Amino acid sequence: MPILSGMAAARTIGAAIAVALACVAMAPAASAAPRVPAASLSSLESGVLVEINAFRAQHHLARLRLSSELTHAARAHTGQMAADGYFAHNSADGSVFWKRIQSFYGAARWKYWSVGENLLWSSPGVDAGSALKLWLASPEHRRNLMSPSWREIGVSAVHAAHAGGAYAGREVTIVTTDFGVRR
Repeated sequence: MPILSGMAAARTIGAAIAVALACVAMAPAASAAPRVPAASLSSLESGVLVEINAFRAQHHLARLRLSSELTHAARAHTGQMAADGYFAHNSADGSVFWKRIQSFYGAARWKYWSVGENLLWSSPGVDAGSALKLWLASPEHRRNLMSPSWREIGVSAVHAAHAGGAYAGREVTIVTTDFGVRR
């Protein structure tokens, strides 16, 4: 059963899909931060990035650059959700998603900083094209994918053979995309 998440409503798209969008903007102090080398992606993660950028190109939106920092944030959250058996934008300790992302994708050196997040889980798995289709079927996720503000992205996909908690011991694949812009 494919499941999506963000911050707002629940809806049904074929199977039950929890839907949401997470987005926040902040305006800390100015200055430029050093670039971190790009992260290495799995084939599913690479496919998600390719699908998102192809979709954005079809809609005359800028391609998203892979950010090592956002990818590390996405991987930490996806891994924690799989290990702890929960599915939410908030961290396991209850802290809001943007604070978690900010610990990886700093804001202090920038005049403008904003992040967003799309999540999904599917049992037993999902491919990149299906992940994109699920997000596009949700108005909140579609808005995130089509935001002209985003410039960078981090992608994570984790497969768990027997995920507990919210996943009820099922074989699942959890995908996180963290979006960001700093200037």
